[in-house]
Amino acid sequence: MDTPGTISCDDELRNWPADEDRARAVQDRLRPYVRLDEPGPEPGFEGTVVGVDVAYDDARDVVAAAAVALDARTRAVVDEATAVGQISFPYVPGLLAFREIPTVLDALARLTRTPDLVVCDGYGLAHPRRFGLASHLGVLTGLPTIGVAKNPFTFRYAPPGPDRGATSPLLDGSEEVGRALRTQRGVKPVFVSVGHRVGLDRACAQTLHLAARYRLPETTRAADALCRRALADA
Repeated sequence: MDTPGTISCDDELRNWPADEDRARAVQDRLRPYVRLDEPGPEPGFEGTVVGVDVAYDDARDVVAAAAVALDARTRAVVDEATAVGQISFPYVPGLLAFREIPTVLDALARLTRTPDLVVCDGYGLAHPRRFGLASHLGVLTGLPTIGVAKNPFTFRYAPPGPDRGATSPLLDGSEEVGRALRTQRGVKPVFVSVGHRVGLDRACAQTLHLAARYRLPETTRAADALCRRALADA
């Protein structure tokens, strides 16, 4: 799924790091490739939005990834794929992408259509090194990506207003690295950050469109259920 001007995804996978120092060096090397100068597709665009998620069985060192494609306008599932692999990197906060991305890429490659937008269950710019899963995956594939997380990681925020669509900045010091977004009245916010080739305003608007009925976007809900099933069957 490489696009012109991106790095070689195959080369990166062949040289995938197995320790913390090398992984952080990879983040530092790839971070300049993140593009923040594009707004990204509008909510309800004519195309495909794909949710990705993973589930682990640490006892067997197995990870299952799911990629679920939705019609971006209707939110109907139009394609799905799974992949199962071995966990090849230890659990280290801030380096979770190195446990997940190889199997996620495998699942994405099994889809019958190329995504126009990828929604990750995790972070993009809202990351201590400004290179979370959504940014890493976006740089490797060249695809527009956003991160929608269930918690704020290490960052602070003021609770957004109670109504659907209310937001507040997710802050690292004085830097806005994402936004807390209330997707449904009376539920906890989700935490949205840009990954690659999408602006923060559009990332929040896409998340709100995809979370029409529940706290989490339908992309995440569908991918979470599918990867759990794939892990149970592995």
